[in-house]
Amino acid sequence: MKKIILLGYMGAGKSTIGKIIALKLNIPYFDLDSVIEQELNATISKIFTEKGEVFFRKKEHEILHHIINNNPSYVLSLGGGTPCYANNHLILQKEGIISIYLKASITTLAMRLKDQKEHRPLLNNGSDDTLETFIAKHLFDRSYFYHQAKYIIPVDGKSTDEITSEILKKTSN
Repeated sequence: MKKIILLGYMGAGKSTIGKIIALKLNIPYFDLDSVIEQELNATISKIFTEKGEVFFRKKEHEILHHIINNNPSYVLSLGGGTPCYANNHLILQKEGIISIYLKASITTLAMRLKDQKEHRPLLNNGSDDTLETFIAKHLFDRSYFYHQAKYIIPVDGKSTDEITSEILKKTSN
């Protein structure tokens, strides 16, 4: 039984890496944001716009607990803000859960996120000039929560294969 949770800032590679890990381990993969979208039949952007962030965070917490409590094995990619709300970070330290922070630099994140603004509700308002500043502030605010993960894997300059191999080594025991 493997319960692997990937966390990190948007654009760190959680979904990409999570799918590969689940495939290699032959266990179910869940992307928390995608599960929320399916459950509410709306995009994350639409949920934020129409229902607000408080509603979203409550639903996110509820669905997170449902996935964790009802699946014996999985790879789960959290939303970038998930660990920071409703004491979700406490889950990262639970017995039997392997939590991994995919740590990317501000420069790497800005480069990856530059063309994805319309799909990322929290980025929608800023210009490209302020993107790095916005990410830096968010990373500072979220750093404590991200560092609650059992493992921290820097991803800058690494291929998905390298990151995947590193995770598989850490989770093999």
